[in-house]
Amino acid sequence: MSAPSSTPPAAENDLLRPDGGQNPPGPTHSQSRFQVDLVAEAAAAVEDKSPSSETSTTVPSSEMATPGAAPDDPGASGEEAKGRFRVVNFADPSGAGSPASPEAAPVEGVRNGDTVMSETSLHSSTGGQHHYHYDTHTNTYYLRTFGHNTIDAVPNIDFYRQTAAPLGEKLIRPTLSELHDELDKEPFEDGFANGDELTPAEEAAAKEALESKGVVKFGWIKGVLVRCMLNIWGVMLFIRMSWIVGQAGIALSCLIVAMATVVTTITGLSTSAIATNGFVRGGGAYYLISRSLGPEFGGSIGLIFAFANAVAVAMYVVGFAETVVELLDGADALMTDEINDIRIIGTITVILLLGISVAGMEWEAKAQIFLLFVLITAIINFFIGTFIPIKSKESMGFFGYDGSIMWENMGPDFRKETFFSVFAIFFPAATGILAGANISGDLADPQLAIPKGTLLAILITGIVYLGVAISTGSCIVRYASGNVSDTVSSQFMTNCTDASCKFGYDFSSCKSDKDCRYGLHKDFQVMSMVSGFGPIITAGIFSATLSSALASLVSAPKVFQALCKDNIYPSLSMFAKGYGKNNEPLRGYILTFVIALAFILIAELNVIAPIISNFFLASYALINFSVFHASLANSPGWRPSFKYYNMWVSLAGAVLCCVVMFVINWWAALFTNVIVLGLYIYVNYKKPDVNWGSSTQALTYHQALTHTLHLSGVEDHIKNFRPQCLVMTGYPNSRPALLDLVHSFTKNVGLMVCGHVRTGYRRPNFKDLATEQSRYQRWLLKNETKAFYTPVFAEDMRQGSQFLLQATGLGRLKPNTLVLGFKNDWRDGDMMNVETYMSIIHDAFDFQYGAVILRLKEGLDVSHIHGQDDLLSSQEKSSGMKDVIVSIDTSKDSDGDSSKPSSKATSLQNSPATQKDDDDDGKAPTQPLLKKDKKNATVPLNVCDQRLLEASQQFQKKQGKGTVDVWWLFDDGGLTLLIPYLLTNKKRWKDCKIRVFIGGKINRIDHDRRAMATLLSKFRIDFSDITVLGDVNTKPKKEHVTAFEELIEPYRLKEDDMEQEAAERLKNSEPWRITDNELELYRAKTNRQIRLNELLKEHSSTANLIVMSLPLARKGAVSSALYMAWLEVLSKDLPPILLVRGNHQSVLTFYS
Repeated sequence: MSAPSSTPPAAENDLLRPDGGQNPPGPTHSQSRFQVDLVAEAAAAVEDKSPSSETSTTVPSSEMATPGAAPDDPGASGEEAKGRFRVVNFADPSGAGSPASPEAAPVEGVRNGDTVMSETSLHSSTGGQHHYHYDTHTNTYYLRTFGHNTIDAVPNIDFYRQTAAPLGEKLIRPTLSELHDELDKEPFEDGFANGDELTPAEEAAAKEALESKGVVKFGWIKGVLVRCMLNIWGVMLFIRMSWIVGQAGIALSCLIVAMATVVTTITGLSTSAIATNGFVRGGGAYYLISRSLGPEFGGSIGLIFAFANAVAVAMYVVGFAETVVELLDGADALMTDEINDIRIIGTITVILLLGISVAGMEWEAKAQIFLLFVLITAIINFFIGTFIPIKSKESMGFFGYDGSIMWENMGPDFRKETFFSVFAIFFPAATGILAGANISGDLADPQLAIPKGTLLAILITGIVYLGVAISTGSCIVRYASGNVSDTVSSQFMTNCTDASCKFGYDFSSCKSDKDCRYGLHKDFQVMSMVSGFGPIITAGIFSATLSSALASLVSAPKVFQALCKDNIYPSLSMFAKGYGKNNEPLRGYILTFVIALAFILIAELNVIAPIISNFFLASYALINFSVFHASLANSPGWRPSFKYYNMWVSLAGAVLCCVVMFVINWWAALFTNVIVLGLYIYVNYKKPDVNWGSSTQALTYHQALTHTLHLSGVEDHIKNFRPQCLVMTGYPNSRPALLDLVHSFTKNVGLMVCGHVRTGYRRPNFKDLATEQSRYQRWLLKNETKAFYTPVFAEDMRQGSQFLLQATGLGRLKPNTLVLGFKNDWRDGDMMNVETYMSIIHDAFDFQYGAVILRLKEGLDVSHIHGQDDLLSSQEKSSGMKDVIVSIDTSKDSDGDSSKPSSKATSLQNSPATQKDDDDDGKAPTQPLLKKDKKNATVPLNVCDQRLLEASQQFQKKQGKGTVDVWWLFDDGGLTLLIPYLLTNKKRWKDCKIRVFIGGKINRIDHDRRAMATLLSKFRIDFSDITVLGDVNTKPKKEHVTAFEELIEPYRLKEDDMEQEAAERLKNSEPWRITDNELELYRAKTNRQIRLNELLKEHSSTANLIVMSLPLARKGAVSSALYMAWLEVLSKDLPPILLVRGNHQSVLTFYS
């Protein structure tokens, strides 16, 4: 696309500068949020298209990065072209070429949105072309070919990257608020738009990716196929396969190979499915399992898998050393004795292998190719030998292919073995399928290489194993003496039934004679004898053992490094460090070398071999289970590009792996399971701070959703009633006593939601609200409080409370009880706040909620004392926050409304999410109260705050022997009794006894006590005492009545002293005022509250907790000031008191 133009190149640059000044220097990657390719657009006028202009300007390949870029359209009108940006001569930054078109967008169009643009060259997928970065910190706009300026980005793979990986650079798409918010708001407050904060491990991976230039990466043949084939073709192929055929026969040998292949094939399919479900980094089996099932399974299996690979090195090296020692023994050239020679040769071998590995993956890959060549030559050499019958080999049992020999060897001939014991000996030869996956970090394209290489390797090796089983069984007899004189004469031919008789040999004596050393049963070196050239088989054995040892020596450190990088086991983090361009785990190599050397020196591998096999099988079982689990969880993120898997086949594969573990060695299987379980429990207990979106999370969500929906279809029953509390805590840390007490009776019993109504002068910032929600939820989890935090923005407290009462919860998981803190400062502040407080209680009853109010004489709100540093997670703390300044409202408001901190100032200020100065938001001025320096020295608290702090923590301690006094004065359905019962069932409260107080008549005290005792026994609630109060209606003391009148004096309307119209006007403007009529009407109820306080002080002054029926106030009849005065006189100067009123529906039943 090109366009003729008449302006010089300088004019083109001016077009891109709204101020006409110098282009700002290009921002770095970290400074710039978006990377944009400007694409030249076609001119509208047809006559402008000339051959000369066609060739004068070229558009770079980066045009492809802008889907939707319009091609040349000769029919487009000039009007349509206007208003769009046109950049010509884009590929020529020097300015040579065609100048800009006169029809380009005018400067005014550029200024639309205050666009500021800078130019920089990036090495990216566009081949190093010049890209334009918009300085996104000044309200910038993308220039796209949609007909108008926009910062809305088109789909781009770079938006979806997790790190600055080698594949390309991480770009940040515009956030929703950047596109949606008003232009005067400050954009880009946060660094990451879509929650893609990097974990430390990912940051390290990004750093390595940027540093590592010229990294060696392998394709599917060199990286996976070769490794898997070498690892699967072990020493078993040459020295045990013939023995297996002798024991099990051809048919059962093929079945054994097929069974092993089925297990490995299913595991291969599962591995392929996981490996193609997203980008795979280094770590092989550990990476696949941990990202699928989570760190608990991944961490446990990763450690034993790395250890198994390390010990496998020793096993293969000892196999090699044994073969060398046999050759030395045959040549009579032993250095010392057999055991020590194995140790010496094994040590030298493992040192050489370590040298090859440390030299780098490229050298190791070259060594693997050479070893594979030797191995394949040896196999071909054997098959060629089977077609060349030699007379001298007949006495050793080799007669060439013959139907009678094949038929004789078809069935089993177990000697001191069983089918499963033979299978157990063969199966380790089929393992090794993860050799390619284990170096996933060194593969160019793991998603392609792992499925292709692994499955092809399983197929090829399986065919070769079957071929060797059939060919050895078809040309070699089971027993042979090696004695050429063991021929059969013609007269005895009729008595000889063995296949060897046909060839003139009688080896029948060998079946009982232990001296016979040849044949499938007796000679482990049969393949060497049969082959065309024996030494090549020996070289094949060397190749098989060394290649497997080398593969394991590389796998163990790579897996271990990946495990350490994720910091699952913090004490092992020193092994995470890599060296060189390939990030080689040198420390891991040395550790693997030490482990391997230790087991080589022990040289007792008969015990350790089955444990290694079981460790590998445990990994296979979990890989299969991962696929089943991910499919079962039905997560939208489970989208493997490899489609040839089935969740039930994977489950069958996992079960098969477990069965094979016990078949091979039951005690080793038990030992493996104990180790895996122990490590799982350890990692689960430590709870590493990682989130990989595992299928465990997905299944938990799936089950929670299913059960919640199922629960919604079932009607509530009294027996299953649970107090599900909406607790108006404000910030969860601002009222610890309220949080702790409610948590005591809801933990593992019912739902607890910490409600928080956010009100303020500024416009609501819903993004901050979401951030705070997740932050305080983390705080609750960290403090082991089983609750949810639900904040809402509202114009006032009542509206916000109504939002919470109506919308909190899900299905049956919905609150049924509102819990408030008592408003201690109700007389100090604006009385309209008291009106609001009263209205919230009325609303709760209107919504059929129960209501609970907690009062501590010291108060509840500690938000002006607590430092916020304990709320910040360890990651947030480590960001350098050393001084913590806690803000309070200048007016000393000891305990405001329970659904918010003491004032609007602290309501907005007291959040750890607020990290910038908010004075400009119209909030009240704040002052520092408590300052922590680097040595954690704190300023001493005043006496009042010290008492408040101690009182706020009283429910966190064990209560000891005391009482919970239940004043069940009015039947509210039983909630007043149920809460104390649940409380005393908890560990902290179990030593407290329940004492029940009820109202009654003096002449019926015994009867009332017996009736209550019967009721409580029917409810199966233990109690220590029942007290019937016959003097509730006695007049209170005169001084207490006087004190009450003095309390309410400022809030009386005194309508008798003013005109009726003025009185009505005042009542309308101040609805909380107490009328004389109202006071007289409720005189008896007022006296009862005063009298009850006297009785409470008399009977319950030493109780740990008082639970009492909450007095009700009729809506519209009792003013809020009078009701608050009732609550004040009822509960003042007492131990912690919980005023409870259920919704008058039964929550207790004595029916079964």
